[in-house]
Amino acid sequence: MSAQWWSWALTLVGLTGWWLTGRRLWQGWAVSLSVQILWLAYALVTEQYGFIVAALSYGAMATLNLRRWRAEAATTDRKEQ
Repeated sequence: MSAQWWSWALTLVGLTGWWLTGRRLWQGWAVSLSVQILWLAYALVTEQYGFIVAALSYGAMATLNLRRWRAEAATTDRKEQ
């Protein structure tokens, strides 16, 4: 498959993550984090190393926000009980 096909497929997965996040589902951050592994592979295979910096940055942001959202959800669940 061509590199262009992969970039479109990975973009679609990333946008799905953002869409889920916009619906206030923590799984959106999980999808956004997971797709960064695929962007790393894409960067290495296509020798477009700038994507490595982007994937690490987006991955760090997704990890931080996923942890934050999960902690807030746990706090909210405890308050409701």
